[in-house]
Amino acid sequence: MSPDDMLEQDRDNNKQEISQLSHAVKHSIRRYLFELDGTQPNDLYDLVLKQIEQPLFEAILEHTKGNQSRAAQMLGLNRGTLRKKLRTYNLHK
Repeated sequence: MSPDDMLEQDRDNNKQEISQLSHAVKHSIRRYLFELDGTQPNDLYDLVLKQIEQPLFEAILEHTKGNQSRAAQMLGLNRGTLRKKLRTYNLHK
């Protein structure tokens, strides 16, 4: 297998994993809404972001061995923005 073929296979695998993640999030939100049993949430957007951001930051920091500059780069965030969010979730050092 050529390097280009390997790169293409990696891209296909990444797309598939992102699709699976998106499906899992959608399924979880639908289940949450069903379990509300008619009650209307007021802050669903913030609730979902908080549930996704914290484990995302934890996983990225683990992957980068705590290197916040690398983590910010991987996330496409300014390092200052990342540090602020880490403080929000009490993930700062």
